[in-house]
Amino acid sequence: MKSHTHIALLTLTLCATTALPAQAQAATDTHLVTDTHLEGQLPSGAAYLMDVPADWNGTVLLYSHGYRAAGWPNPAQNAPDSDTGGGTTARLLAEGYALIGSSYATTGWAVTDAVPDQLATLDLFTQKFGPARRTLAWGTSYGGFVTTTLAERHADRLDGSLSMCGLVQGGVANWNNTLDPVFALKSLLAPDADIPLTGFADQSSAVAASNALTAKVAAAQQTPAGRARIALAAALHNIPGHNDPAQTEPGPTDWDAQQVNQYAAVTGLLRLPAFSWRQEAETRAGGNPSWNTGVDYTAMLGRSPLYKEVTELYKEAGVSLREDLSTLDQAPRVSADPAAVRWMRDTSAFTGRLTDPQLNIHTTGDALIPVQAENAYRRAATAAGADPLLRQGYVDGPGHCAFTPGEMLGALHTLEHRLDTGRWDTSPAALNSRAQQEDPTTPGRYLAYRPTSYPRPYDLAHPGDARP
Repeated sequence: MKSHTHIALLTLTLCATTALPAQAQAATDTHLVTDTHLEGQLPSGAAYLMDVPADWNGTVLLYSHGYRAAGWPNPAQNAPDSDTGGGTTARLLAEGYALIGSSYATTGWAVTDAVPDQLATLDLFTQKFGPARRTLAWGTSYGGFVTTTLAERHADRLDGSLSMCGLVQGGVANWNNTLDPVFALKSLLAPDADIPLTGFADQSSAVAASNALTAKVAAAQQTPAGRARIALAAALHNIPGHNDPAQTEPGPTDWDAQQVNQYAAVTGLLRLPAFSWRQEAETRAGGNPSWNTGVDYTAMLGRSPLYKEVTELYKEAGVSLREDLSTLDQAPRVSADPAAVRWMRDTSAFTGRLTDPQLNIHTTGDALIPVQAENAYRRAATAAGADPLLRQGYVDGPGHCAFTPGEMLGALHTLEHRLDTGRWDTSPAALNSRAQQEDPTTPGRYLAYRPTSYPRPYDLAHPGDARP
């Protein structure tokens, strides 16, 4: 375990709702007399949660949870699930791992709270239980973004990291590419409507814009031309045609069924991320951090793995794809607020500079954070010279963060294998073998896969990205 530098922060009074057993207070740093469960509050107001088994193996897992919008419940979380009947929490505790995590002091795009709260939780753990032999950061979705931020900016606190279904394209790229499909929808389906896409004064104005565009999209879904245009918008965000485990998987050329599945994901994008969540992020950034000035949507569509579907649906509808792309080229573009871009860049863009091993895993059918996000982080790590420290694994399945417990724990043990041996062993066969060891009843679904390029990458390893 690397040296700790932040313990002084925790000389402040900390309130625990469950008292630490006296036996544990007198325990050594590698073996506790009894299982310990702690809940409490950090000085920031964030809640924390710690579970330490009696036979602690010396490894602490710092878990970062996913995005929680304003008004949502915000409990502390220290593992991807809290299933005491055999999920990740129960299995990890049975294997001797200490599990810790916080709620973050605020909800929304809370990276400036999440990172210090996670470090403070680690400090508190060290204060109470002593230094860990090994500290690993891991997280899901937005928590994968927090995990990678910790890995790049606070590597001295960690030995390795695991980002699962993570927003590893970073904040600037995320909000830019979230703009692209709604820009296409408005330009093609509601060109004369007064529907703002950025710069919302408050949540009510964001919700009103969301409702207005959602209604236009719902009407368009009733016609072949409208469905083709919705598929075009989905392609600009790389929304796959099978993106939810509840959906029937379409055939490889069943364009109509694929579009129906994409429509469901597009409406979800309109309902929350593209408007409501954007407004909250804009408030933090002090303005709009996104732009599409200078973007070539014809080229972007050409790079999308959904290009064939779009062309076939346009042909079926009898409308001109070339004319619609020309409409996008000529539509008024969105400019960013420079100060907001700087805030998002300074808090939420990645350098790719890893100094410890990181493993990322992603489902291939993710609509919320498309799998191409992994290509964006690979691009940054390669430019920064950290490519040997990064490995990525891909699970063949639909849905966001739709991993089995075995697939997540198999990935965790793969990261540990790298730390133990100095060698990566991330072949699909190795990942599936470890997944099945953790969950013999469910075969692992890792496969050989290489995502296409992210539509609009932005990282600090490429200075040319910084020009809106």
